[in-house]
Amino acid sequence: MTLRSLSTIRAQAAARKGGDAALAAQLPTMKTAAELAAIPDDRWLSMMSRCVFQAGFSWKVVENKWPGTEEAFWGFSPARCRAMSDEAFDALLKDSRIIRNGAKVRSVQNNAAFVMDLAAEYGSVGKAVADWPANDYIGLLDLLKKRGDRLGGGAGMVALRFMGRDGWVTSPDMVKALTAEGVIEGAVDSQKSRKAIQAAFSQWASEEGTPFAHISRILAMSVD
Repeated sequence: MTLRSLSTIRAQAAARKGGDAALAAQLPTMKTAAELAAIPDDRWLSMMSRCVFQAGFSWKVVENKWPGTEEAFWGFSPARCRAMSDEAFDALLKDSRIIRNGAKVRSVQNNAAFVMDLAAEYGSVGKAVADWPANDYIGLLDLLKKRGDRLGGGAGMVALRFMGRDGWVTSPDMVKALTAEGVIEGAVDSQKSRKAIQAAFSQWASEEGTPFAHISRILAMSVD
């Protein structure tokens, strides 16, 4: 497959968004590897949990409840959340500070165990995420999906984006663009599509050293 150059796609996106400066203003800021590695594990668990709670709910509702949610889940201390007793779980389901969804509450406990396992293996979650190679971003997404709870698909991608890790998010517009560019055909989450996306992003990134996150946004803004 022959891909159009990223510069061509960027020009198309800029034309739609009012010029290069307007396009650049909408590109996300990513953290360095050192900055990612320095983020405490409780903040990773907090963001994972926030993205899980946001799935299927109004983001504004989750945002308004988040200070209380932080309090209810003990500041997202991984050790405290992993050790959640049945009594504490039942109490949370009656706690008006949070969104009282049993499966999502339980995911906090399960993801706390995941966070602690990663910390034991890599030194910290931040170090695991920071050191993961860009040419295997799909491997990092697989890690979240297979070992985390409810972190497959959009929740995991969005959590990584919000924490500042370079990567893509398969928004509807980005998927539309990937289809138009001939990168994927059919389900975006199939193994074939995921490998094709990784290959395409790696190729586009090699042209100018553009971060994956910027490529993702440029693609999304290149389509009507």
